[in-house]
Amino acid sequence: GKTLLAKATAGEAGVPFYFVSGSEFVEMFVGVGAARVRDLFKTARENAPSIVFIDEIDAVGKARQKGNFSGANDERENTLNQILVEMDGFTPSDHVVVLAGTNRPDILDKALLRPGRFDRHIDIDKPELEGRKAIFAVHLAKLKLSNKIFDLKNRLAALTPGFSGADIANVCNEAALIAARNDDTSVKLNHFEQAIERVIGGVERKSKLLNPEEKRVVAYHEAGHAICGWYFRYADPLLKVSIIPRGQGALGYAQYLPGDIFLLSEQQLKDRITMSLGGRVSEELHFDTVTSGASDDFKKVTNMATAMVTQLGMSPKIGWINYQKKSESDLTKPFSDDTGDIIDSEVQRIVNECYERCKKLLQEKAADVEKVAQLLLSKEVLTREDMIAMLGKRPFPERNDAFDKYLNESETKKLEDQEQDHKNTPPPATAE
Repeated sequence: GKTLLAKATAGEAGVPFYFVSGSEFVEMFVGVGAARVRDLFKTARENAPSIVFIDEIDAVGKARQKGNFSGANDERENTLNQILVEMDGFTPSDHVVVLAGTNRPDILDKALLRPGRFDRHIDIDKPELEGRKAIFAVHLAKLKLSNKIFDLKNRLAALTPGFSGADIANVCNEAALIAARNDDTSVKLNHFEQAIERVIGGVERKSKLLNPEEKRVVAYHEAGHAICGWYFRYADPLLKVSIIPRGQGALGYAQYLPGDIFLLSEQQLKDRITMSLGGRVSEELHFDTVTSGASDDFKKVTNMATAMVTQLGMSPKIGWINYQKKSESDLTKPFSDDTGDIIDSEVQRIVNECYERCKKLLQEKAADVEKVAQLLLSKEVLTREDMIAMLGKRPFPERNDAFDKYLNESETKKLEDQEQDHKNTPPPATAE
């Protein structure tokens, strides 16, 4: 999104726009990088007002080392010094606006980020629902779409929470490829749904055949997740469950639709942990022995429970202290051994409580788990409509309005009928 934003600025600005990449300044020969910076700013000043955009500035803007340990004349530091001087030195650079983009703002030199140089810092996050609609509108314009799809961009934006702009471009590309592969003349809604699944879960592995016993285990595992997601209030609503193996080692796959939520309560986190444990608990209840299929679930559970205790202040014994490591490479523990023991016991307690809740629910709803697993074995893919037909509507109101509006078949039909009526209504007659 950073470079796109710069392109948009270039298009709107109506002044000369100079685009350079940070790596263009990095050269083997001494003094070349600094000379290029001088030339760039000289040209920009001569053509002022103008805009300079330096993409991936971390190539030259890394924090300078304390003391020259290498003993070498570091060319990158000379280039950085020249950028600092050009941006805020003796020579005025009025009417030259400098923009820069980077994925690593944490490693940039402090002198670059101070007021007078790059004094406005804009974080580009993943887009929310409205942002996704706008991005889909851009990429869908290039595709030949089926006329039958009503309100496509809104529907796709609702289906893709947490997607970045690049993911959205990828989905549109994949959908067109799937349509071409099926010899269709236009891209239909089911092509987009398959493309979203492919981006999230990886490609379907038709050649990877599970034996019947493994297939049963995967079906009960996914049914356990699905039932937990259906009956816990704060678990994310389920969209689709499949037991077709996918790339990246996934044997089964459940797609949920989290809303754009920015704050998570303690209960929401516990519901998510409980739902992640649903697969393993379901295996325990239905088979003599458990399998290695839940390893990814345990990773998520451990991360969430540890964050609750060490970062989010949700453990009464540890209290309101943040024990997060400063960085991955930091090998020291930010707490004593005694505190480490308490943290371990608190993480264990949270996971055990969630495990008991999960077991109790799945024992109560054993008949529902059986229904979902059997239907999965016969159909391989279940949608939200299948779940509603089997279990009735979820006992909680949906937090995500877009969900009910675009993913309910009856609602969709109503919207399509309204659209059709609107097209068939003749325009009002005007008096001559």
